[in-house]
Amino acid sequence: MADDTEIAGQTRADEVRAFIARTPLAQEMGLKCEVMGDEMTMIMPYQEKLIGNFMIKAIHGGAIGAFLELTSQAQVFLVTEHLPRPPRPINLTIDYLRQGHAKDLYARAEITKMGRRMCSVRAEAWQDERSKPVTTLMAHFMVSGD
Repeated sequence: MADDTEIAGQTRADEVRAFIARTPLAQEMGLKCEVMGDEMTMIMPYQEKLIGNFMIKAIHGGAIGAFLELTSQAQVFLVTEHLPRPPRPINLTIDYLRQGHAKDLYARAEITKMGRRMCSVRAEAWQDERSKPVTTLMAHFMVSGD
């Protein structure tokens, strides 16, 4: 597992922040991340352009799904050895549990199994209470350099 040790003058946390900063979708969504050791919380600040249903002021499901996918990729990138490229998604299953209200969204991802070529990740997004997730994700990512 990675920590904040320096890798070529940068910490792994700095590399994760750089990964988020150079990802066009993450930039468009205004994503930010807070990293402490090998634990990361991703934040999607509320923006009017993320609303999918203006009648009920609900965040678009596609924005939430993309947010969780990027959170999962960043978590894998954080805890694996230096990958030549970001982890590539193999499959994603997203469960929408509650309405995403017009406010900031937070997410964390946990790697449930790490193999040589792929890993399994579970992620959840919440707003007011972490115990009441808005959306969850189960995913597999390719992590080998092949």
